[in-house]
Amino acid sequence: MITLVQMDESAFQFFWSQSTRDYAEDKIKAGAWDAETALRQSQEEMVRFLPKGLHTEGAYLYSVMETESNTQAGYIWFNVTEARTGREAFIYDIYIFEPYQGKGYGKQALLALDESAREMGVSKIGLHVFGQNNRAFELYKKMGYLVTDITMSKAL
Repeated sequence: MITLVQMDESAFQFFWSQSTRDYAEDKIKAGAWDAETALRQSQEEMVRFLPKGLHTEGAYLYSVMETESNTQAGYIWFNVTEARTGREAFIYDIYIFEPYQGKGYGKQALLALDESAREMGVSKIGLHVFGQNNRAFELYKKMGYLVTDITMSKAL
């Protein structure tokens, strides 16, 4: 069983470092960024979306906590905005640490997010998944997320 706990500064610093690095690597794998500039570009994106870090308005940063042992099993970051159709959330990052992967923690984290979002008056949750991340794609489909857009490319 898991709970979502608001990140403290220490957890945020770890998240910032890992998320920035992982995003750069994913953009390189997707062919969107060059390896030489990817980390800088990723840092710029993080600053753009979290200009006040942990205290950015509309940003929700949680540690995914395993309740029995009270240890962190991962993290989740989503933003809530006002849209034409009401309040919407967008998941920017969700990560379950390796020892906890494949054990239902991702599913539990998404269910906990659903509950938190409902309490915030959110009517829709969106996310982006990289094409090479089939494991996440399959999880999101199982959790009721629908494909709304597909971008494809072909290397020549």
